[in-house]
Amino acid sequence: MKKINVFNMVLYTMFGVMLYLSDIIFEMIPNVHGVALLICVLSLVYRWRAIIPILIYVMITAVTSLVISAGYSLWWIPYIYIFPILWLLVMLIPKKANIKLKVALCMIFSGLHGLLFGLMYLPFQIIMYNLNLEMALAWLSAGAVFDIIHMVGNIALCTLIYPLYKTLIRLEGSRQVKLNNAKNE
Repeated sequence: MKKINVFNMVLYTMFGVMLYLSDIIFEMIPNVHGVALLICVLSLVYRWRAIIPILIYVMITAVTSLVISAGYSLWWIPYIYIFPILWLLVMLIPKKANIKLKVALCMIFSGLHGLLFGLMYLPFQIIMYNLNLEMALAWLSAGAVFDIIHMVGNIALCTLIYPLYKTLIRLEGSRQVKLNNAKNE
């Protein structure tokens, strides 16, 4: 198991910022963003350590939301549990599984995650706005189209998992070679 050192913390922070930027860059297209793609790739490569950039992303989202709204915006709170759910699903994929299977499962998981996003968000809505069953179902059905868009966007973007995964694996491999060479000198 790799230790979390300063380099890794900077790396995970960079990935957290990338998660945030992938959300902001696609902001003009409702519910389409690269967050699921990056969570899948990071989880496949970094496994349990991928939770660090996810939590950094949630933290950045929270801080920017609170600063912009002068402390009154709490819409980001469900992100604390919604995005780690996708991470947990990807963590269920065995490390030694074939890359094609990993990609296919990530596409399925991220598609389901997008489709069920409103449902996962619903407990917060019920608590925050004191919704009864009828109101909750109305809120859920009103957002169904956006959840379908979310699913399609996640699946489409997750077609990039394979090249990103291979690139990160190569970069990690070359970094390990350099670290081993430095130790031997």
